[in-house]
Amino acid sequence: MLRLARKCVLSDAACVAEENKKSYEELFAKLDTNRDGKVDINELREGLQKMGMAVGPDAEKKIVSAGDSNKDGQLDFEEFSEYLKDHEKKLMLTFKSLDKNNDGTIDASEIKESLAKLGVSITEESAQKILKSIDADGTLSVDWNEWREHFLFNPATNIQEIIRFWKHSTVLDIGDSLTIPDEFTEEEKKTGMWWKQLVAGGMAGAVSRTGTAPLDRIKVFMQVHASKSNKMSISSGLKQMVKEGGVTSLWRGNGVNVIKIAPETAIKFWAYEQYKKLITSGDGKIKPHERFIAGSLAGATAQTIIYPMEVMKTRLTLRKTGQYSGMFDCAKKILRREGVKAFYKGYIPNILGIIPYAGIDLAIYEGLKNKWLTHYAKDSANPGVLVLLGCGTISSTCGQLASYPLALIRTRMQAQASVEGAPQLSMVSLTKKIIVKEGFFGLYRGIAPNFLKVIPAVSISYVVYEYMKTGLGISK
Repeated sequence: MLRLARKCVLSDAACVAEENKKSYEELFAKLDTNRDGKVDINELREGLQKMGMAVGPDAEKKIVSAGDSNKDGQLDFEEFSEYLKDHEKKLMLTFKSLDKNNDGTIDASEIKESLAKLGVSITEESAQKILKSIDADGTLSVDWNEWREHFLFNPATNIQEIIRFWKHSTVLDIGDSLTIPDEFTEEEKKTGMWWKQLVAGGMAGAVSRTGTAPLDRIKVFMQVHASKSNKMSISSGLKQMVKEGGVTSLWRGNGVNVIKIAPETAIKFWAYEQYKKLITSGDGKIKPHERFIAGSLAGATAQTIIYPMEVMKTRLTLRKTGQYSGMFDCAKKILRREGVKAFYKGYIPNILGIIPYAGIDLAIYEGLKNKWLTHYAKDSANPGVLVLLGCGTISSTCGQLASYPLALIRTRMQAQASVEGAPQLSMVSLTKKIIVKEGFFGLYRGIAPNFLKVIPAVSISYVVYEYMKTGLGISK
């Protein structure tokens, strides 16, 4: 009996193997258009397009790279079939991990639950949209064959790819550091990919801030010096700065602005992980409001530690020629003349600014993401570069708009301490004074150059981030 059962099982396995080999042969024949017994990247791309198969960006390169054992840039039938066999095994493991109730199908609630475990909250409607893009027979559930057909030529084998498509805060640097840190998967933490992404993001921020430094300096000048009586425009402000200190003076304060990226990013990431452990329940899931709380606390922790550098950045940005020889000279003079307290001028409005900035940035980004997944996601959860940049830019800009009055009060409090004999007003007193003298819109002085730098800052940081990813081996 046992022998008979074994024979039946082995016979079934042999039949499946033979069937798979036959289907692989048919696929290979369709793709090998020049009949040379090998499939290259171009043949793979053209063949998949003709068959109407949905694949991710650069999928053909990734498939050839993964399966090409002899490194000749092509796949022969043996390499092709080995790649598919290995890929199917990974797909089966992913399918089983998603099929929570082990009924052989995946439904929308299982997709939603799996994404929630990875820190992404999506609506039931969005989960249905993802499901429909895979569901071939319209049953509102996906069986193994549908899953296999959909992902057979997609190098992504893990649902975590959806998370990676929608990461944005590491990529986009518009000069402020109040965004909530990115969520890293367990796989990224174990492989060390997380620190490479942080380094790539830090370098992107450094280049972006350097490229937009003149607009940042004119923003600070307008925040501190512009008023109803002193109507400073962007062009007149830039002319005045060049006249006083030459073209290089446009980059005053940029050095410390770039240097503080590394410690701030590291502290924020470490603090975020610690707060997350304290806030989340034992199942490891993080809800949007928990992410907001952990992210805001992490931002406050990082800002508290590096805040003296923020004060020095403002002082160095506003300095006149010869006033300070550099960052250390600036720190020594502030300490000698004004004491340690001067390094925390404007600290309270700065910390209060984290809440509207981070909250609105996160809420709008999540809203735009869900809107796209619900209405526009068809063949893939990958929204493409323009959608990602658009969502990140809009959400960050709205966050800035909400927190800008607090940023202006912070900058004025940082600057007023350097003027001898000037009254050292509190946050409330300074706010009242601005509103009485300049009206409500006085709290938005300098917002024009701030908005002007958003698009170039986003563009520069994204391009540099992509180059850094390639250089660090995050993507090929």
